[in-house]
Amino acid sequence: MTIKIGDSIRLEPLDGSARQYQSKVLDIGDGAVHIGYPVDQTNGKTVYLLNGMQFKASVVGQDGGLYLFDTEVKGKVRVPLPMIVLSYPGEEALLRVQRRRYVRVKTNVDAAVHPLNGEFAPFATMTMDLSAGGAALVVPPAVAPLLHPGMPVELWLVLPMRSGEYHYVQTKAAVVRTVTNGQHTAKTSVEFTELDPQDRLRLIRYSFERQLEERKKE
Repeated sequence: MTIKIGDSIRLEPLDGSARQYQSKVLDIGDGAVHIGYPVDQTNGKTVYLLNGMQFKASVVGQDGGLYLFDTEVKGKVRVPLPMIVLSYPGEEALLRVQRRRYVRVKTNVDAAVHPLNGEFAPFATMTMDLSAGGAALVVPPAVAPLLHPGMPVELWLVLPMRSGEYHYVQTKAAVVRTVTNGQHTAKTSVEFTELDPQDRLRLIRYSFERQLEERKKE
């Protein structure tokens, strides 16, 4: 996928804030993308970015996929019009997130599961894998028979970000299936049903960071 002039681009600060800035690609150079001064999606005001600020950038491709990359403000130019210069790692560094099927990564993050109607005692656990659409959880074998497909639960997740910060995600979820592996382990897959859009972006960002880490290991 190639970024094109006129594409909309969204920036999410890597400082842990929930801000989102919207802009448009105005020019593309060697290792750089030039954008117009972005607008804060919360209040509609123009944002003035400082050199060195880091962001997760996302662009929607012609195939409908969401493409992500890390970027940094490199400077400003005024000819032929005022623009922000962002670093661009190239096509090979873009990660594609299908909108209908989010990328799932193997990861162990702390989680807590609560019943909505008292079907079982709340328990703390960890994920086996995670995406912006759902998760696989380690569950106590004694609880596994109580988790039926379609059962609604409340799920808490703790996301350790690369910046050193932690994001706490709370969402309603529905049990998809439960598999018991012997007497000591069981796995339950859940699908998020009432995930806040900001939390979904955090999960996409977390998955993106995990993918980058795996690529570096390879």
